[in-house]
Amino acid sequence: MGISRAGTVTIKRAEEIEKMRHAGAILASILERLRAELRPGQTTGALDQLAERLIRDADAIPSFKGYRGFPASICTSINDEVVHGIPSPTRRLADGDLVSVDIGCIWRDWHADCARTWAIGLVPREVQVLVDATRRAMEAGIAAAVPGNRLGDVGAAIEAVAHEHGFGVVRPFVGHGIGTSMHEEPQVPNYGKPGSGLRIEPGMCFAIEPMFNLGGDDVYVEDDGWTVRTVDGSLSAHFENTIALTDDGPDLLTVRRVESAA
Repeated sequence: MGISRAGTVTIKRAEEIEKMRHAGAILASILERLRAELRPGQTTGALDQLAERLIRDADAIPSFKGYRGFPASICTSINDEVVHGIPSPTRRLADGDLVSVDIGCIWRDWHADCARTWAIGLVPREVQVLVDATRRAMEAGIAAAVPGNRLGDVGAAIEAVAHEHGFGVVRPFVGHGIGTSMHEEPQVPNYGKPGSGLRIEPGMCFAIEPMFNLGGDDVYVEDDGWTVRTVDGSLSAHFENTIALTDDGPDLLTVRRVESAA
């Protein structure tokens, strides 16, 4: 979920990161379940109900539900919706749709946050390229998040992938720090100048989340106060993972693991 708020950049201890890792493993497992439910005719409301049940069954709490008034446990953004789409029992997926699912949870007071974009059935090649490039941009941003680098290096690595394909980069909504709050400082933009911005240190935790558009950069927020759409109606993709920074580099927390911290 790409909203940031002011505060202090905090350094997490190893035992705190392990709690975030557990939260991240919960999310990764749930995303696998949600992906298996994606098909024409499925409602986004049903996906939200399943996600909330699975989060609570894992002894966790949905991060999104009630956050600044958001009414659901996941965001489901379809086609030209970039982020923060509100699930609905009447909104049905259709063949050829592009759907982004953003999900977060709290486990023992610590948050994790991640997002994926999937195609329903077959889509044109350019649409699949958009999805693949957005995922690769997330991976490039994560790879650039090493101690001694700066946030501008992360943003530049993400932006370079967009420029390679001529995709629009969403600028008003960015990645963020994460910990006992879902949105902490610093903001982690998906664009930037190498060597600029905050220096990255071990113990920082970020949610890195590029959002690319098949068309231009510009977006707007609908009257519901949440759903973000592309101004030109072009399709959009969104990927996000939560990472912790170690002396050896980025440690991916939102992955399914056989063993998780208790």
